[in-house]
Amino acid sequence: MIIKDRVKELVNQAVADTGFGTVDFQVEKPKSDFGDYAVNAVFGLAKKLKKTPGEVARQLAEKISQSLPEEIEQVEAVGGYINFFLSRQYLQSALSDIASQKNYGRSEELKGQTVMVEYTDPNPFKLFHIGHLMSNAIGEAIARLYEAQGAKVIRANYQGDIGLHVAKAIWGTQGQLPGESVGLAEKVKFLGAAYARGAAAYENQPETKSAIEEINEKIFNRSDPEVNRLYQIGRRWSLEYFEIIYAKLGTKFDRYFFESETASDGLTIVRQHPDVFRESAGAIIFPGEQYGLHNRVFINARGLPTYETKELGLNKKKFELYPELAQSLIITGNEINEYFRVLLKTMALTIPEAAAKTRHIGHGMLRLPGGKLSSRTGEVVTAEELIEQVVGKLREIVSPKSGLSEWERETTYEPLAISAIKYSILKQSPGHDIIFDFDKSLSIRGDSGPYLQYTYARLNSILTKAGEAAPSSNFAPDQLKEESELKLIKQLFELPNVISESCQKIAPQHLVLYLFELANLANNFYEKIHIIGDENTERLTARLVLVKTTAQMLKSGLTLLGIGALEKI
Repeated sequence: MIIKDRVKELVNQAVADTGFGTVDFQVEKPKSDFGDYAVNAVFGLAKKLKKTPGEVARQLAEKISQSLPEEIEQVEAVGGYINFFLSRQYLQSALSDIASQKNYGRSEELKGQTVMVEYTDPNPFKLFHIGHLMSNAIGEAIARLYEAQGAKVIRANYQGDIGLHVAKAIWGTQGQLPGESVGLAEKVKFLGAAYARGAAAYENQPETKSAIEEINEKIFNRSDPEVNRLYQIGRRWSLEYFEIIYAKLGTKFDRYFFESETASDGLTIVRQHPDVFRESAGAIIFPGEQYGLHNRVFINARGLPTYETKELGLNKKKFELYPELAQSLIITGNEINEYFRVLLKTMALTIPEAAAKTRHIGHGMLRLPGGKLSSRTGEVVTAEELIEQVVGKLREIVSPKSGLSEWERETTYEPLAISAIKYSILKQSPGHDIIFDFDKSLSIRGDSGPYLQYTYARLNSILTKAGEAAPSSNFAPDQLKEESELKLIKQLFELPNVISESCQKIAPQHLVLYLFELANLANNFYEKIHIIGDENTERLTARLVLVKTTAQMLKSGLTLLGIGALEKI
């Protein structure tokens, strides 16, 4: 049982035994001076009972103290709070339990549930930019957290392979494509430049706008052989290139959806609901203003479905293909939050079963400090450009005297760079913008991915140096008595609760903070405690078990965030 649940049981029982009725309360993690857990149950009770919070807290603390379980050493009332202190013996024995579990921290809380997480969503014919990188990092972490709670997760990726952006890119090619002998990266850059040309012409040249709209219609109807040829080749190049980036980021999708396969379903939904949609200036719109939202076009004046209609078809298809879905989560940038409010309303009016199980999670923007990063392709900074520039910075700051060979350094730079970027993204609440800062993101002494990687590698180094004294499954946990040791065990003990909370709240930042605090406690432990060479073999073995278990939990936590742990750094 998670210890927080045990504390809740004790408080609820005490409330019942004292005849106070029932009360809603939270179990919190206070500063260490105020116990290992604190409960705020008394404030609501005090008002109801017309007593002071201090009086109620003392009564409940006294009742709980009459029969303390082995986990709890002491309960005390401070002000309006009830503070709980874990016993040293319980913590020592808990380490044995933690060390023996291969998947400690994971649970089957959501076993039997199927959850779809849709994220990344890059569009063919456009560049994979840093916004997609942010969506990928957040979506992958959320998917892994759900899996850690026992859910079956379907990773989905929805890509716009038809639409005006494709028509702009095909117009921008001027009918010419690079030869097959050109590298894939160069082909994709060509498509990105073609799209930029087409987008600029569409905005500034009325005659070109009409031509691009005609191309868009031809793409949708598959009516022009030459347009079809350019479309098929460009689409293939984009999708092949995206797969390279997914592999680099550690993501493998289970289901790809494309606008070209969802448009017809969306058109059917719109046409079947004249009570929801109406005609306006030759187009079909959703009158969102009637619902406190904004109006949006679902079928344009040419009779073609817009992005909104295709997305209606997508969400219908999701639940047709996977009727067992308990939840469908969609991760996108928060610049389209208002769009999703409209979409979810239209879903509620047309496909209510799907709407009830669908949730949109908007994330902030990944911004770059002025002058520090620039794109070779114009205004859009690609994911690969950011990774390359972080790798370049690492080459400047990682010393040849680090103990790694040149080959080891070169093979470490890219995963370390991705670690730094992902950590910077995930340590913030998903809704907040992030400014990527080189110095902070690459520091091995601060709140960063490399700091956690360094801590993990240092723990592994201790185990390597231990050699024949390596930890055994048989050890004496009562040898661990120092404050730094017990604090580290307490932190390890919290992992199941943190994973559960991070999943329930869809908040990977809670796990990030936990791992940062775990790394801090680990560093404090091995800086204060002499481990290697300890002549007390029982104590040495126990401390090495603590080192090994801490390393395993760091690796497990990083893995849940979609970050690979590096054995050496």
